[in-house]
Amino acid sequence: MARYQRLIPEAAAARRAAYPSDLTDAQWALLEPLLREHEPSGPGRPATVALREIVNALLYLKQTGCPWRYLPHDFPPRSTVHYYFVKWTADGTLEAVVHRLREASRRRLGRDEQPTAGIIDSQTVKTADASVAVGWDGGK
Repeated sequence: MARYQRLIPEAAAARRAAYPSDLTDAQWALLEPLLREHEPSGPGRPATVALREIVNALLYLKQTGCPWRYLPHDFPPRSTVHYYFVKWTADGTLEAVVHRLREASRRRLGRDEQPTAGIIDSQTVKTADASVAVGWDGGK
């Protein structure tokens, strides 16, 4: 079998068995436009890997908690997946996607797009002030 990068991205994805963490077609249809919206346009080397496979690999890592080096070989190379993770984190793509999906979910439920309240647990409140000068010792 040829190396993953040399395959047509959709064909490469079709050759592997699905993992439970993989996106469904409906989920990908919702997510793809949001990722494409943040894709740079203009000159440059065209992408040779399917964005859906990058997202599937990131979901696999999140769901299993495995180290990057244990990413199964039927996903794109871990360096490629890591590149997209760092890029999307740094340029705000992941945050924007979560924001848009949350808004869409709240609209679907008939709620305001932006939440109007927040919850802070007591542990968070205790450590906010205590962390400045001295630690917090709950045993005292």
